[in-house]
Amino acid sequence: MPALEVPGAPLQPTETLTSLPFKPVTKSHILHCSYDYWHSRYRSSALKSKIIPLSNAFLSYLREDGIVLPPSTNIFPPPETYNDTSTSTGWDDDPYDDPSLAFSEIHQAIQDAIKDLGGLVAPKLNWSAPKDATWIAMKKNSMECSSANDLYLLLKSSDFVTHDLEHAFDDTGPNTDQEITKEDIKYVLVLRKWFKVNPSCEFRCFVRERRVVGICQRDLNHFEFLFPLVEKIRYTITDYFESTLKDTFPEPDFVFDIYLPNPYEKVRLMDINPWAPRTDPLLFSWLELLTIQLPTVLLGLPDSNPVELPPTSSDEDISDDREQADEEIWRPEVRLVKKDDPEAYSFNTPMYSAHKLPRDVVDAGMEGETGMRDFAERWKEMVARGDGVMQQDSESDSDN
Repeated sequence: MPALEVPGAPLQPTETLTSLPFKPVTKSHILHCSYDYWHSRYRSSALKSKIIPLSNAFLSYLREDGIVLPPSTNIFPPPETYNDTSTSTGWDDDPYDDPSLAFSEIHQAIQDAIKDLGGLVAPKLNWSAPKDATWIAMKKNSMECSSANDLYLLLKSSDFVTHDLEHAFDDTGPNTDQEITKEDIKYVLVLRKWFKVNPSCEFRCFVRERRVVGICQRDLNHFEFLFPLVEKIRYTITDYFESTLKDTFPEPDFVFDIYLPNPYEKVRLMDINPWAPRTDPLLFSWLELLTIQLPTVLLGLPDSNPVELPPTSSDEDISDDREQADEEIWRPEVRLVKKDDPEAYSFNTPMYSAHKLPRDVVDAGMEGETGMRDFAERWKEMVARGDGVMQQDSESDSDN
């Protein structure tokens, strides 16, 4: 399944989409997880952001093949031609292909937002950030953008962004929210103030039936210093959930990402994701999260399966023991990456490698239509020469 934020963990052989006890995901559930929906509700704890509504022209630009960027500076005719009324060929006979002319207001809004947010931002659309495209960024392996062109390069190179644009309602339940269509999605560009993130402070939290049932690291690396802090991390996150999200978010099941910087006492809400296979369960499996037994007393249901307690001398002791048992059941597990944990580390392929493009393709796209045409001609010549020559060229390039 495609992921919204990070590549989804592969399902176990028994964890097929049909076998997992998922409730049908509704379109309204997806819309409630859109950044522009929940950010205004939780602005006080969310990251500082600018939200820019997107026009059809801008969305068409993102969907177009190839990467054609606006000029970094305005192109003006030479001064000596200002009073020239001749019709001879000149600079205006071959204008620069500036795609931003079709969405000039949004282009200006992006530039203004970058300035207002201190000159550096991290972009995303309604649900997804272009984390899979950081390999092509001007600053390697980073979503840090200092200009509109930095931002366009990331967005147009990202499969995650494409998922937002083309597959937002994929796998939603049949016959649900029939009145909601793809055309009802109000796409936005989110620019978040850039700050250097400590990956050890990012956590993903899973909510089922309005209870946090699991907490885990987002970064799959071992951080030894986190283990003595498990109780503090659990308390801070659950306290934030109880006071802020539990009774205000419209969905009973969802996943939220938080940033919990040292001294681990203040939560910054980073994202809210659908309770669906498209969201990566990271150190958990969806089967675990879906089958965790919830205590019926705290759900407000009859206690059909009471906790077995040893005989005591009084009803008061029984009540105290039952409350203690419920409290222990309701402590969500905080799962961290253990040292040398083979299940957490995957060194077979680089992260997001499936979403990358050859550098030659990207460089040709940045040269505009002419560059793409030349690249296509070179590719046709390589194909015409046959697989053997192509393999030989590839081996030669690798040696170089």
